Parts: sequence; structure tokens; C-alpha cells
Amino acid sequence: MSAPIEPADPRIRTYTEPDITRLLAELAERGRKFGLLWPSATTDSVVDGRVLVRFGNAPTSTVLNLLALLRSHDTTEDDTPCDS
Repeated sequence: MSAPIEPADPRIRTYTEPDITRLLAELAERGRKFGLLWPSATTDSVVDGRVLVRFGNAPTSTVLNLLALLRSHDTTEDDTPCDS
């Protein structure tokens, strides 16, 4: 898995409001099976070229990082229990 994206990362500026809306929908879909629900998550506005997300107090980078974690879990998931 790659390093987390920081809130001021320049890559954030490449995401448009429709991109973030699609990512929020994917996050809701992938998170649902883990009981992670964000019914009020939505795009808010664009400031200085960055799409803001109404997701509690979280920046767009949080959405991207959560989605990266869920995606990596889906690719590494197996049906064996943890050794804890």
C-alpha cells in the first residue's frame, strides 16, 4: 500500500467534484460491508482548486485514504481468521 495522501497534496487538485462524488459513492459501497456508514457525506464546494467534502471535519484526503484502505483489503482479503 502506498503512503497516505496529505491534505495539501497537489494531487488533490486533479479531482473534480464529479470525481469526488463517485469516490464517495464507492466509499459508501465498500464500507457498508464493514458497517462504515456516512449517509451525509457529500461534496461541499471548491476552494483554491480543491474540492471540499462534507464528511465531518475530514478533508478530501481522508476519503481517498479510507478508500485506499478498503480497496487494499478487498485485494488481500482471505477467509482465514486472524492469528490474534
